[in-house]
Amino acid sequence: MLEKIGNHIKTMTGNKLDRADVSPYFYVRNNGSGKFFGLWFASGMFFLSVLLAPAYGGALLSQAEKTELYNQGTEFFHQATELTETDPAAARDLYKKALLRFQRLADEGDVSNGKLYYNIGNIHFLLDDIGRAILNYRRAGQYIPNDSNLAKNLAYARSMRPDKLEIKEKEKILQTLFFFHYDLGIKTRLILFCLAYVSFWIFAGAKIFSRRPFTSWGLSVSLLFAVLFGTSLMVESRESIINREGVILSPEVIARQGDADSYQPSFEAPLHSGAEFMLLEERGAWWRIELPDGRSSWIPSKSGELVKKR
Repeated sequence: MLEKIGNHIKTMTGNKLDRADVSPYFYVRNNGSGKFFGLWFASGMFFLSVLLAPAYGGALLSQAEKTELYNQGTEFFHQATELTETDPAAARDLYKKALLRFQRLADEGDVSNGKLYYNIGNIHFLLDDIGRAILNYRRAGQYIPNDSNLAKNLAYARSMRPDKLEIKEKEKILQTLFFFHYDLGIKTRLILFCLAYVSFWIFAGAKIFSRRPFTSWGLSVSLLFAVLFGTSLMVESRESIINREGVILSPEVIARQGDADSYQPSFEAPLHSGAEFMLLEERGAWWRIELPDGRSSWIPSKSGELVKKR
């Protein structure tokens, strides 16, 4: 059920969430759970991005076709939300129609932005496709990494997947020690690096004319932060180039000890849609992957998809 109250959304307890900064927020009640799931349909900003999207040589759709697809998808989505309670079957059909249009924008229209992938992920979630919901939320995160609602939706979708894979202990330690790298978006880190860098040279200049202790402290602290955030940005840049993270999309896949169905299963239980992995090696129609808990195995490449499109 959709419930919108002015520019706020009221939770079941009556509390108000933060005001929408760009567009209205919508929340869908999870059947039987008494919780609300965030849906942000960023129509205004997304419409603008569609119209202003550059027409690269590889794009197959004209600007008029992109606009028409967006308008149709938006209309189907709104129609679906109106029928969610009264006619769930019809609502699902309309969600699928909206999804087809938004997916065409991404695949054939050469439109790549966070709002588009966010909307695609939301619809997949409503259609109970957790794997593709997580995949598109992850893709959206490449463009809008600091969006709090995206983070909540991704966390909620992850909580719904069957496989509960704990991250490696080493990764937990790194996330604790270098929390700023994992918790702050790239834009925030870039701003902080620039501030630290400028501060370093200001204190360096001040130290020439003054021997007061605060200049030495300021020089050391600004240098420390400049190195920390600068290193973080370089690591982020390198990771974005070699990013081979992916998500399993098949409802169920048996991970094997080698690159063929004749090999023994790697684990007692199969992996399920929504499980995330790191691609280590490609061999024909098989991928060798590493799971968040450090275990590795082989899966058919058709059972998953990489977050970063090739």
